[in-house]
Amino acid sequence: MSPSHARLQIALVGAGAMGSLHARVVTQSQDADLACIVDPHVESGELLAERYRTRWRPEVDTLDPFDAVIVATPTHTHVEWGLRVIEAGKPLLVEKPLSEDLAETTRLVEAARRHGVPLMCGLLERYNPAVMTAMEIIEEPVHVTSVRHSPYAPRIVTGVAHDLLIHDVDLTLRMAGQDPSEIKAHFAYCHPKSELGAEDVAEVMLEFRSGLLASLSASRVSQRKVRNLVVAELERLVEIDLLRNDLTVYRHVGNAALDDSGPGYRQQTIIDIPTIQPAREPLATQLDRFVAVARDEADFREELDTLVGPHFVVTEAIRLSSGSPEWSERRHDA
Repeated sequence: MSPSHARLQIALVGAGAMGSLHARVVTQSQDADLACIVDPHVESGELLAERYRTRWRPEVDTLDPFDAVIVATPTHTHVEWGLRVIEAGKPLLVEKPLSEDLAETTRLVEAARRHGVPLMCGLLERYNPAVMTAMEIIEEPVHVTSVRHSPYAPRIVTGVAHDLLIHDVDLTLRMAGQDPSEIKAHFAYCHPKSELGAEDVAEVMLEFRSGLLASLSASRVSQRKVRNLVVAELERLVEIDLLRNDLTVYRHVGNAALDDSGPGYRQQTIIDIPTIQPAREPLATQLDRFVAVARDEADFREELDTLVGPHFVVTEAIRLSSGSPEWSERRHDA
């Protein structure tokens, strides 16, 4: 095996819920080894390291032994770890969001650009096989609607905009190929266990100069998990179930009354069900991409150009929302 195709020695920073998923996927990879798990918490760090037969360290003095780093720590630590990794010259994958502070997000991206270091963000829906197939089909979207709802999870302290909404903003920007010309947003702060200022429901509308209109809904106070994305073009409708990795394309043919005497309705629709390729776990496909950019087999600069946009739109949506932290303060004071 040539040096350029040697197994990538990856250090994983963070042994929490997402860290454990990354540990599993790296361990299963034919192109990478889980060289070390870094986490200050002894119990979770040692347990994860034992499960995947690697080393655990509460901290590392140097990143020299590693070829690349995955950061899956709490959001407020992303930039600190990210800058450290970038300054060490190591390819970096950071869980989303890069930061809840747009200036800090930009700082991290610019540092990667300045040092010439690959940086990826865990915008995982990019690697959803149904989304990847849909992106090959979609040509001229005119209307995008998304629903990303989940039951409440106390462990997630990040507001719903940076936790959930950012995925659908990212996909919409990729379909539009441009930044929105107008953003409208309404947020709700309603769960008594949420952190102060962390929004629980987000309804956001994006308008683009191309004429595309997107309506994006995110919630963490639902009673069921829903991940739906619908993209309308003039001649077809592309419906994606992101949970089931399912894709359906509808083409309207005609409609008529069900019979002459009643109000019933008959619709004629052609339904296409494309084969989903590649039918793999998104986290594994994301790791493949990370390995490729780390080996300089893919242009990481293309990745950098797509990272600030979703964070900017989410930040603007928070700023423009009719809900505000004052409403959150009232919730906690009640």
